[in-house]
Amino acid sequence: MKLSDYVIDCIKQQGVSHVFEFIGGAIVHLLDSVSFRDDIDCISVRHEQAGAFAAEAYARMNGKLGVAMATSGPGALNLLTGIGSCYFDSVPCLFITGQVNTYEYKFERPVRQIGFQETDIVSVAKPLTKYAAMVTEPDQIRYELEKAIYLAQNGRPGPVLLDIPMNLQRAQIEPETLVSFFDSEEYKELSKDSELNEPVISKIISMLGEAKRPLILAGGGVRVSNSTEQLSKFIGKTGIPMVSSLMGLDVISHDNPLYSGLIGSYGNRYSNLILANCDLLLILGSRLDSRQTGTRPDTFGRGAQKIHVDIDYNELNSKVEATLAVKANLSEFLEKMNYELERSEFNRPDINEWLELIERLKALYPTYSFKPEGNEIEPNRFMELLSSKSEQFGAICLDVGQHQMWASQSFKLSKNQRLLNSGGMGAMGFALPAAIGTSLSNGDETLVIAGDGGFQLNIQELDTIVRLNLPIKIVVMNNSSLGMVRQFQDLYFEGRQQSTVNPNPSFIDIVKAYAVPAFQMNTMDEVHQLEQFLNTVGPAFIEVKLEKKTEVHPKLVVNRPIEDMYPYLDREELKKIMLIDLVDEMDIPT
Repeated sequence: MKLSDYVIDCIKQQGVSHVFEFIGGAIVHLLDSVSFRDDIDCISVRHEQAGAFAAEAYARMNGKLGVAMATSGPGALNLLTGIGSCYFDSVPCLFITGQVNTYEYKFERPVRQIGFQETDIVSVAKPLTKYAAMVTEPDQIRYELEKAIYLAQNGRPGPVLLDIPMNLQRAQIEPETLVSFFDSEEYKELSKDSELNEPVISKIISMLGEAKRPLILAGGGVRVSNSTEQLSKFIGKTGIPMVSSLMGLDVISHDNPLYSGLIGSYGNRYSNLILANCDLLLILGSRLDSRQTGTRPDTFGRGAQKIHVDIDYNELNSKVEATLAVKANLSEFLEKMNYELERSEFNRPDINEWLELIERLKALYPTYSFKPEGNEIEPNRFMELLSSKSEQFGAICLDVGQHQMWASQSFKLSKNQRLLNSGGMGAMGFALPAAIGTSLSNGDETLVIAGDGGFQLNIQELDTIVRLNLPIKIVVMNNSSLGMVRQFQDLYFEGRQQSTVNPNPSFIDIVKAYAVPAFQMNTMDEVHQLEQFLNTVGPAFIEVKLEKKTEVHPKLVVNRPIEDMYPYLDREELKKIMLIDLVDEMDIPT
């Protein structure tokens, strides 16, 4: 059997039906092996970075594995941003790169390069992967594939990379003689089950029962561990309200009365106030980075006991000290919690006063970037309008920038709708290729929300969308600037807008050149443009024109606790809201 055929067989056995790639000489054998099959397709993108983002979204939607391939040298290097995105956001992806023949590779020789486009991608990618290796002997292929895929999917998931030289791809192998990773001591050591301590479960249930103002903070780990159903069951049993991190926004329907918004630097003001006032915080699968806690992690949830559950031991007590830190797979944790709640006939604590306060805060502090005059488009109101007309979309893919925060603050997700953000990497250019992976994974209509800056980074993928006739709708929020950084410059650099305000091309003309129907919305009165856009069959594009000055509000400023967002509330007003002491102003560095 040809080794490249064996590789494609293994990929198909993982339930993968699409491989994202940009062809080059060093992967021709692998892609030729796909060409003979009718159960797996090559999706030819226009840039390798787009292929990596598409594979990431594909994996996030199917919960199993995404696959992207690239040729050696520049092709492999172009995958790196997407590989890093998978690593930071814990997405299981297999990246396969072609390499020059082993007899052309330098190995330990002190030269820069021997073969054309030869590049040591394994060394470059190692810090951004769970596992990266070059396969140097044909009989290693089964072991390396099984090991890579296992590591990608188990523990804290993440990307893996296999570099396969051309002479190995075309080699003949005997599959039944190949050594399996699953027979190895290495596998036995890696697969040891971690056991949740039963007394810990009982202790947590006891703490929940005693709390007067309990709150759940759901992070991306809920999605990564496929625990959304268990979380919904847990919330139903306990009646505890929930806020989310950016990566946890789609773990529950926003129609659920216990859902209480987004926390963090660009969170909803009411959500940050809720978290600041809780007396017990159950943190599920969130790494508590500074975009959640602010730059004063010592003030984060300071009036609460904190229970932090995460599969990665290194994330526990690394930024915020927990009262109780639990290393566990969230799926297993929530399953055991729900079982114990049923078995012990858990009596819900009386938290009606707490729930009433939450509703008051939601009503008092609705989120908007500014108070509009007349028919001016205010981004948060637009996101509410858009979400009210977007039930047909199985997923919404956000790019990175101001639009991402407006959508994360105000787009109301209905049941089973997915929201895909580029979290840890925060890569502009993510949304368009992510929508390709999403659409191919679930077959549903997909919505892209991008800014005028990020849209242009992978704009070439309009061709892929049109070529495949994918049902992807693209919204570009255009304020003619790289608005997130421009807002930062206005706040901290006396308004010097170096490199952030540049004229844009005509997006309408560009998308029409790709044969995509195009619409434009200049005021909130032009809802008919939005409706025509949404009702178009197949791909479509709409440009939403904003004022250049448009900003994201509220926003957490450096060295403030998360409840003290800009524009600042009057200190007396904040004192009345807070059930715990304020951080003394003298304690806040200026």
